[in-house]
Amino acid sequence: MDEFEEIVSSCTPRETGPVADTYQNTVGLACPSCEEPFDDLVVVKEFTRLNLSELMDVCATVHDGNPVLFTHRK
Repeated sequence: MDEFEEIVSSCTPRETGPVADTYQNTVGLACPSCEEPFDDLVVVKEFTRLNLSELMDVCATVHDGNPVLFTHRK
């Protein structure tokens, strides 16, 4: 199991859909990009638009060709 799979399996699933899957970080895992705890993990499966309802920082990476976003609420 690689680091990404460990992160996903440690997070709580919130939404699964055809465009993206969302997981909540309920255990205080560190973001692999900035090493700060993140709030949500979004795995994007198709090209889409991100509509944010609140101000937050976003770290981005790619896993298996899919964009992966780590959100940090302000």
